[in-house]
Amino acid sequence: MTDTARRLHGQSLVIDGLQTCAWSRSVFEEMRAGGLTMVNAASLLWENFSEGMAYIRQWERLFAENADLILPVRGIGDIETARATNRTGISIGWQNTSPLEDRLDYVRLFKMLGVNIMQLTYNTQNYSGAGYLERRDSGLTGFGHEVVEEMNRHGVLCDLSHVGDLTSEEVIAHSRKPVCISHVLPRALRDVKRNKPDHLFRACAEKGGVIGVSLFAPGLKAGNDATIEDYLDAMSHVLNVVGEDHVALGTDFSTGHPRPGPWQVWANRDKGYARTLTEFGSSVIRKPAGFARISETPNVTRAMLRRGWSESRVEKILGLNWMRVFRDSWAAEV
Repeated sequence: MTDTARRLHGQSLVIDGLQTCAWSRSVFEEMRAGGLTMVNAASLLWENFSEGMAYIRQWERLFAENADLILPVRGIGDIETARATNRTGISIGWQNTSPLEDRLDYVRLFKMLGVNIMQLTYNTQNYSGAGYLERRDSGLTGFGHEVVEEMNRHGVLCDLSHVGDLTSEEVIAHSRKPVCISHVLPRALRDVKRNKPDHLFRACAEKGGVIGVSLFAPGLKAGNDATIEDYLDAMSHVLNVVGEDHVALGTDFSTGHPRPGPWQVWANRDKGYARTLTEFGSSVIRKPAGFARISETPNVTRAMLRRGWSESRVEKILGLNWMRVFRDSWAAEV
């Protein structure tokens, strides 16, 4: 790494908008090696209320056992503390609102317990709307309108990454606060359902939101043969669509889960056990060469600078854009 890249990465806030790892001390050590200031830790996919509470308890134990490496993020100040103490802040996230079941008051409850980001749906239909693999996307439900309103009220950022196109469009229109697409790739470069169209990127940005660019190989033009340059090509496309104030990192690292393995199979079945939705659970999927491990995050800074991107643009992508959206979305309404 060049001296400029090393300096810039070291002084920047570095925020990963979503990881879904098998959480362990070795993962947290990789985060420190990668210079990560904060991670949205969102390994919850299909769980119900009691299982969602168990996820909270798991993090209480992990915070206690690894206090030298990580700390819980409840608000913006905790991210600054993480940077000042050379630790990685962990914001507990979900990739589904299934733990809410049919209770609006659980939004406030889980926010109080540290859940700052909730993806509205994961792949298929729930009480609030449709995932991108639902056979018919009927849009944001009546209950879903109320869930989004409760997220706005209590300071929970709404994520649309695995949400259906129509449901996503209606969430963006209905939300009073910015939303995010935490881990996604452009459909314009590879036409697969998991990727999103440019008009949704524009709508998200126009609402003040942010798009986290993912490393998910099936969504990259070169697939498993992709390199860090292919990743930046995808990022460049999103930059051209929405501008540098609305693009960020959202790697979707799943470090620690064997692939293929039982967790991936569970993740890719409807509700975790029903019909098989994709082949991803039984496939070998590789991260792009040059950015295949969390510890290689500094390589992104170097690659962006190599493309001639300004230091101010790189700092926005590394973390400042996420910070702006967190400030705008996490504050509870009085």
